[in-house]
Amino acid sequence: MRVADKMAFNQVTQNLSKNRTEMNDLQNKAATQKRINKPSDDPAASARVLAARTEERASKQFQKNINVARSFLEFTDQSLSELTESLIRAKELAIQQSSDAGASPDTRRTAAAEVEQIYNQTVQIANRKLGERYVFGGYKTNSAPFDISGEYHGDDGDIKLQINKDAFVAMNVSGDKVFQGKGLGADGLIRYNSKVPKDAGELRDQQAQDLQKEIDLEMNRNAAVPLRGPASTTRDEVTYTSVPDSNSQGTNILNALRNFEIALKTNDKVEVQSSVDELDAALTQVVNTRAQVGSRVTSLNSAYDSLQKSILDQKGTASQLEDADLFEVVSDMNKTDSTLKATLETSGKVMNMSLLDFLR
Repeated sequence: MRVADKMAFNQVTQNLSKNRTEMNDLQNKAATQKRINKPSDDPAASARVLAARTEERASKQFQKNINVARSFLEFTDQSLSELTESLIRAKELAIQQSSDAGASPDTRRTAAAEVEQIYNQTVQIANRKLGERYVFGGYKTNSAPFDISGEYHGDDGDIKLQINKDAFVAMNVSGDKVFQGKGLGADGLIRYNSKVPKDAGELRDQQAQDLQKEIDLEMNRNAAVPLRGPASTTRDEVTYTSVPDSNSQGTNILNALRNFEIALKTNDKVEVQSSVDELDAALTQVVNTRAQVGSRVTSLNSAYDSLQKSILDQKGTASQLEDADLFEVVSDMNKTDSTLKATLETSGKVMNMSLLDFLR
């Protein structure tokens, strides 16, 4: 086979281009310390690396959701802790004023003034805000859920945040459950749907079902016959009537405090004695609610730790696939550099021939 000068020139050019391309790739790997810098370097590994990075970013977003929910729940627990202390004080007053030995109309009027302050403090706790959002308003976080008369203007919505692919956690407790006992069982526990929604569609369907259950339950409760209270009085141009709460199975804390204050002002010993049990039930209701809030925080902490481990695993997977072996890269660079130098030397001898060399 006859090898023409053009063929030799093309061969030299191709070899030099190949060697320089290999050297450029190796230098790029050494600079970035990555074996894969573009999908064409390893398509299969690139797909796995992109999937790992997607999972990692999703886990980081879930961690942000957990931090938001955890701060909201911890603030809720702090507010409920203050409410617990207030109810304990109200129960102490009820026990003191329910006996004949250490109680009199004057002491009961004095205790009524303190109960009035406890009532106002309870309303303030019910209207607590975290940032620009009311804690106990349900979905209605832009307006105060309770007024001074104890009327609830929020809803019973649970603000659920996604903390994993198929896990949602409610970061709030609505005020009608905590302060009015709506939807609570006789044991003071809030009952939630045990089925965990896996996507936004299932979440909307579950909320619609819960809303329908609440409507049906409210209709059944409204059918009950209301009972007459023992007394009534006025305060700050707002009329308060001592009536038992027949709209829920739980305890209406604001009504309990209001009835207790009215009983003290009217020197109704029987009602003061019954307030002990009512305040005890309210205290149990708040404690159970705090226990559920605490269990959510515990589950959030566990989910956060699990996500942290998942992020480390995803980073390890991506590192194994795309990180370069520096010892191997440096060795290949030395080998390619030697090859390039040899190619330049041999090509210089081959391409050194000119037309005058043939005419000699």
